[in-house]
Amino acid sequence: MLEAIIFDMDGVLIDSEYSYFEAKDSILKDEGITVPSSYHSKFMGTSYQYTWETMKKELALPQSPAYYSAEMVKRRQEIVKRDGTKPIKGAAAFVKGLKTAKVKLAVASSSPLSEIEKSLTEIGIYQDFEVITSGEEVEYSKPEPDVYLLAAKRLAVTPQNCVALEDSPNGSIAVKKAGMVGIGFANPDYPQLDLASDFIVTTFSDLDYEKCQKIYQKFHK
Repeated sequence: MLEAIIFDMDGVLIDSEYSYFEAKDSILKDEGITVPSSYHSKFMGTSYQYTWETMKKELALPQSPAYYSAEMVKRRQEIVKRDGTKPIKGAAAFVKGLKTAKVKLAVASSSPLSEIEKSLTEIGIYQDFEVITSGEEVEYSKPEPDVYLLAAKRLAVTPQNCVALEDSPNGSIAVKKAGMVGIGFANPDYPQLDLASDFIVTTFSDLDYEKCQKIYQKFHK
């Protein structure tokens, strides 16, 4: 039986990936470094700490990961102030529909808890989730399943009885490792990524509670 539906946030509920790319590019530019956008894509779904620890090693950055994480947050806040928090088209209505169907809902994001609360509040769906889990609360970030398993534990549900929505390769692998049925959101506005999800959608207008039930029944093991 499908017990819960769990959402990633960045790239699934809010259109935020471009702001992370822009913030990181501006920081690297200050260090005299230019990377292709595909370089940033591999960090989608991972924690700030993991991202900058890896980038520091790979790009020989002079400052600490903590310094760059804080600087990224600062610059991204300026971008969001400029552009506003952008919801993914159809995502809020999809969540509201699931809430009406009385299915348990959670968010399992690698972003800091404060960022999750702020973003979901600004697009009007924070109150619709029973549980919020952050990458700050677990030892290992995506592609490890920790944040999804924590969400299931707090919901008091069996991980194998959950559907989880992701937009990144790292996140989709985390869902698979958690034993959940994965729905991948392949945003047509961004380059196609290699998702490990069981089922792929390109718009939330294709999804409702009944469709999630059918996907769960088809791919549940």
